[in-house]
Amino acid sequence: MKKLLVLSTCFFLIILTGCKKESTTNPEKATAEKLSDTLSTDSIKVPGSDVLLHPEYARTIARAAYIWGYPLANVFNRRNAFRPLKEPGRLNGVLPGAPLGQICMLSDYIAPQQNSVACPNQDVAYGYGYFELDKTPVVIQVPDFGDRFWVYALYNARTEQTGHVGKMYNTKPGFYLLHGPNWKGEVPSGITGVIKFETELGNAIPRVFLDDTPQDRAALQPVINQIVAYPLSEFDGKMKTKEWSKVPNIPTGSTGGGEIKWVVPEKFFDLLPEILEKVPPLKGEEALYAQFKALLATAAKDPEIKKIIVQEAVTLDQTLIKDYLKWKYNGKPAGNGWNRSFHNAVWGFDYTNRTSSGRSNIFDNRPTETQYFYTDNTTKGEKLNGNQNYKVTFKVLPPVKGFWSMTLYNAEHFFFPNDLKRYSLGTKNKGLKKDADGSLTLYVGNKNPGADKQSNWIPAPKGDFSLYIRAYWGEKAIIDESWIPPVVEKY
Repeated sequence: MKKLLVLSTCFFLIILTGCKKESTTNPEKATAEKLSDTLSTDSIKVPGSDVLLHPEYARTIARAAYIWGYPLANVFNRRNAFRPLKEPGRLNGVLPGAPLGQICMLSDYIAPQQNSVACPNQDVAYGYGYFELDKTPVVIQVPDFGDRFWVYALYNARTEQTGHVGKMYNTKPGFYLLHGPNWKGEVPSGITGVIKFETELGNAIPRVFLDDTPQDRAALQPVINQIVAYPLSEFDGKMKTKEWSKVPNIPTGSTGGGEIKWVVPEKFFDLLPEILEKVPPLKGEEALYAQFKALLATAAKDPEIKKIIVQEAVTLDQTLIKDYLKWKYNGKPAGNGWNRSFHNAVWGFDYTNRTSSGRSNIFDNRPTETQYFYTDNTTKGEKLNGNQNYKVTFKVLPPVKGFWSMTLYNAEHFFFPNDLKRYSLGTKNKGLKKDADGSLTLYVGNKNPGADKQSNWIPAPKGDFSLYIRAYWGEKAIIDESWIPPVVEKY
């Protein structure tokens, strides 16, 4: 208990002042620490709703709440957007969407018009769906993928993965039951495996590797047509199929150029009570929850406090959250000017990386499944811009058991539409040309590097852009960080 009290206090105060070290010889402090060891979670002392909170105190807690809660609000709002859907389909013709308790699969790579989920890849056929797992447990089918790489990323409300379903886990074909923390039902016979989520909000994003050839697209269809999810009440022990290439397009209206604004700061504190109710605290977060609830109770009675905390959310959205699109604030340095993912999909108390990924590249896979490397700059620190051409030289390709790729994103972390319809290069591409010494050089920029290099070229917009390397099912050198990303330089 002492540890969680210190953790929460430091988290609040570090925003303004930092957590200062106190003298260990202070007898009053020693007594307080001894008493704190006897406190139970239920007896944590927090401001009451009848206490007049100082505006600066309210600002501090509000800032902590927005940073902590941003990715959770993100997925709650995404689930709410799927709630009205009546059948699986492609939203605006590009994004897979489905009623709660189901998923929708794409039958090909995701299209460049998509701007719902930042940093999509062009290596897999995606699936996507949301669940209310205490209310409606779900069965998700796993077909026989043969030698094809695949993985089902199953997320809770904290954008953390749960369960282990994929080729790297030797998962058997069959039926897998997904349920929430408070579900008390019986598991029927015929279920291959059971996965308990830590939150009632569940999210599934299957990824199935696809070579960039007509032959592999054709071979993929009967496999992905068996990737189906449905409420437990519909389970009958028989493998269901859905012809995903023929699902309807569902118009949803214009969504603008950048990522859909899933977290509206002006409405954040109206959603926070539901999040705190439906997402149980991690061990060590109890005091954090208590402070947030005290703030909400006070704001409900004091319009001035409510106005103050909403303004803090708006300010953070325009500063910190906006800056989280910059890759230098995501992960940690990986060499040659790149950063690499850190704690992806297993965040724990790493709120800064959880929130930066929630803004820049939500729905990572866990580190043992995928490592991500990203940069906005050359190895010399020059900002990447389409008015200049660059070469990216891989002396050693990313060592993987699954696949690797390098993707180019515009300033908003989405694909740049181009005549080649090319947004990434990697394992899926069979026409890449190696250099005489065996290395691989990829070219990026707005200008075609020439016919002899075009097979290795990813077109860039005229403005700023970024590069993003994926290493799925990495070998030891990926996991232990001994593999260094390639040099990026002007040419």
